[in-house]
Amino acid sequence: MSEPASISTGIASRYATAVYALAKEGKAVKKIESDIEVLSAAMADSADFNALIHSPVYSRSEQAAAIAAIAKKAGISDLMGNTLALMAEKRRLFVVPQLVQALRNIIAEDKGELTADVTSATALTKAQSDSLAKTLKARMGKNVTINASVDESLIGGLIVKVGSKMIDTSIRSKLSSLQNAMKEVG
Repeated sequence: MSEPASISTGIASRYATAVYALAKEGKAVKKIESDIEVLSAAMADSADFNALIHSPVYSRSEQAAAIAAIAKKAGISDLMGNTLALMAEKRRLFVVPQLVQALRNIIAEDKGELTADVTSATALTKAQSDSLAKTLKARMGKNVTINASVDESLIGGLIVKVGSKMIDTSIRSKLSSLQNAMKEVG
């Protein structure tokens, strides 16, 4: 892991630990889970939101005002809204993606679940996602939450990451292996 990435992860994990502790104390973990989904959707769908959290061009007050408006409109809990406002004040909004991931990990660990990052060539259907979760549960012995993403360059197949384990059944990977084998022959 690169140094800037590890710094971002460290900052995010401190915020995530504090948010989760406060949410658990206030019996608001379900609301935090909902907030995580809202933030994930915003990061995936809105270039403006990503520019807001990553661009140093915006002042602290501009970021704080924009975050407050977004939190209110999106129905984000007061706990998460206040955390995001504090992050804006401290110029830490750039770690929101790592915060979301750290919160997911903390919540899953507390529930005794694992999170599987699944990358596929096309979006998984509900039936495929459920089947994969069932298979992973049988293999890992714990409930598995699927965090799906799409990468069309895989051509077909899946890349599944659970903890430190990775299973790559993508066609891109198989073609790469075949290409390397052919280079060795000739």
